[in-house]
Amino acid sequence: MSVLAIDAGNSKTDVALIDADGTVLGTARGGGFRPPAVGVEVALHMLATTVEEAHLSAHLPGPLRVEHVSACLANADLPVEERELAAALRARGWGDSVRVHNDTFAILRAGLPPGAEPRGVAVVCGAGINCVGMTPDGRTARFPAIGKISGDWGGGGGLAEEALFFAARAEDGRGGPTALASALPAHFGLSSMYELIEALHLEKIPAVRRHELSPVLFAVAAAGDPVARSLVERQAEEIVALAAVALDRLGLLEVETPVLLGGSVLAARHPQLDDTVRELLAARAPRAVPRVVTTSPVLGAGLLGLDHVSAPEGAYARLRAQYVR
Repeated sequence: MSVLAIDAGNSKTDVALIDADGTVLGTARGGGFRPPAVGVEVALHMLATTVEEAHLSAHLPGPLRVEHVSACLANADLPVEERELAAALRARGWGDSVRVHNDTFAILRAGLPPGAEPRGVAVVCGAGINCVGMTPDGRTARFPAIGKISGDWGGGGGLAEEALFFAARAEDGRGGPTALASALPAHFGLSSMYELIEALHLEKIPAVRRHELSPVLFAVAAAGDPVARSLVERQAEEIVALAAVALDRLGLLEVETPVLLGGSVLAARHPQLDDTVRELLAARAPRAVPRVVTTSPVLGAGLLGLDHVSAPEGAYARLRAQYVR
């Protein structure tokens, strides 16, 4: 086998075993990869379980061994984290070589057209938000993307928190009215924000389920609620700010460049968010070419792996054909 491709996000992990000719031999899906929440060892153990499932699905004899491990991992936000995780994966003995990227690079590589130069910017807005860019000469632009301490705002988790904030204040009188005050608790079968606050605080509703409130926010915004619409507009502004800064850092503002938009929030194509992102991007970076990427990011991890092993062109086409319909 040639490549073990791993795309491990906050909410799910996809693994693919890829032969030298680009054929996918085995796949598996597991839970999210969250070292900050569960610790590196536990997160890697959970990842190893998913990798083993992919190996079993390939029905191959002997222990797993590939030429290269291409791992695009959530929470690998700093170069030092990439190095530490690469060392931990290397210790597993799965491959002759290992390369760890932040998972945003998987969206970027998957979204670039076949045969195109590795030039572009990707913004991921899923559970969190992040942005990376790269040029053919190997330069990259990236952000720490570890929350408010690094200046980040939004993503599904951030939007849910903001929606809860405004809904709570609307119900108790500290803030103005918003339909979020009834829509958010109703999603969980509750009748008031007080009940929802209590359920979240006492963990009767697991914290991980807060992400479910992001689609509720977009539905309320689509119905015309001013508070919800303002949050969607701010999210669009953050997405465009990341893309424009990355383009500027790489000297690409004056060059026609793909801006690839991925993650569950952007892939859902909410009309207000989608339209506002395109309008703002046209104003700040007129040469940018926005495109929503809905292909599985594990394709990007696989393509990065084929890059590393200098695979023939036919392998790229074959791998893409198994993920792009």
